[in-house]
Amino acid sequence: MATSVMNDKKVINGWAFFDWANSAFALVITTAIFPVYYLQSTYDIINIGNFEISNSSLYAFAISGTYLILAAFSPLLSGMADYGGRKKRYLKIFTRIGAIACLMLFFFTGVSDTNTLAQNNFQTILGTGAFMLSMVGFAGGLVFYNAYLPEIVTEDRYDMVSAKGFSYGFFGSVLLLIVNLAMIQKPEWFGLPQEGTIVVRLSFIMVGLWWLGFSQIPFRRLPDDPTERKKGNLFKKGLEELYSVWKEIRTQFNTRMFLFSFFFFNAGVQSMLYLAGTFAEKELSFGAAELIILIILLQFVGIIGALFFAKVSEWKGNKFSIVVMLMIWIAICLAAYATEAKLGFYYIAAAVGLVMGGMQALSRATYSKLMPEKTEDTTSYFSFYDVFEKLAIVAGTFSFGIVEQWTGNMRISLLAMASFFVVGLLLFLRVTIRRPEAIN
Repeated sequence: MATSVMNDKKVINGWAFFDWANSAFALVITTAIFPVYYLQSTYDIINIGNFEISNSSLYAFAISGTYLILAAFSPLLSGMADYGGRKKRYLKIFTRIGAIACLMLFFFTGVSDTNTLAQNNFQTILGTGAFMLSMVGFAGGLVFYNAYLPEIVTEDRYDMVSAKGFSYGFFGSVLLLIVNLAMIQKPEWFGLPQEGTIVVRLSFIMVGLWWLGFSQIPFRRLPDDPTERKKGNLFKKGLEELYSVWKEIRTQFNTRMFLFSFFFFNAGVQSMLYLAGTFAEKELSFGAAELIILIILLQFVGIIGALFFAKVSEWKGNKFSIVVMLMIWIAICLAAYATEAKLGFYYIAAAVGLVMGGMQALSRATYSKLMPEKTEDTTSYFSFYDVFEKLAIVAGTFSFGIVEQWTGNMRISLLAMASFFVVGLLLFLRVTIRRPEAIN
């Protein structure tokens, strides 16, 4: 197994390959194929007791509910991981949970008028439940993955290495998506039936296997957990570890202000990414093939955007870069609200790709820079970043869903997302990044 060496190329590439492994889930399941399949495989209006809800709102609420659960429990796991030295162990556990749940989606064949009510209810529960469980595995592992960044590279390389991870993720996920697209468009090339949903459901199997398989690279190269375990009540010590980090953060104005800003603008970023597919399908009548082409465009531009804004941050600093991206995000929301044509939405997707990777990569790198130097409890520190990220997704997706449920218009939801970016921008302007290499 690999040992920990700062700025070791093999370790860095291994770390980046975790993005390659799990980003296939983020792209195929949460963005490109599954959202459209879910809407087509469930009734437009779903009855839950005496309450009626649209399937697109239920999809948004499923994301919200998942992240709310994770926000409640992941900080405790982070504290336990820091105290007990089990970062890699938890990363493996969440990866397996997510990948296995992804494989379960193969059995989500959808509702049908020929099914009994019980069968249709089971299918809706299976599709929603397996999706939520796979989200738990995906998002739950990210806090442990992110926490490795300050442990494997020196601070002057945070921006580029963070961008490298996102670039690996974009490129790897696009490769798998292209194969999935070929299967869906030309199933006869693969000896698959042209009728039915098996081709689409096989893509879920491929994502699960891709995720499990490529994650073995970082598992082999990242620093191993300590062989000596600390004694004591791990649950109690985890809480104590978390509380001690919280006491430190409370005294750090810039860290706190960044987290509050991050909460608002990340609510907009993540909601736009998770729900762009349902918006394109419902409001602009994008078909599955058109949507996948749109997402491939977004991903390739995303690779360029992540690396471009990493370079901009070297030139003008993290603060300048993030402010520019937030202004672009606000313009994107307003443009998407107004667009009526598919061609216009392609241009909007290209703009999203430009700022998508850069925003996520630089947010992670900026938070790393705001941590006190020589911080040992990196997982606990990142747990607060992770909690704010998850609560932001809850707030953003819930707001998107509830506005659509109230108004019956997804476009109004986009205006709500714009307001998140505006508030995030105003708060971020108060953040000072004091490190020498960050120009404010």
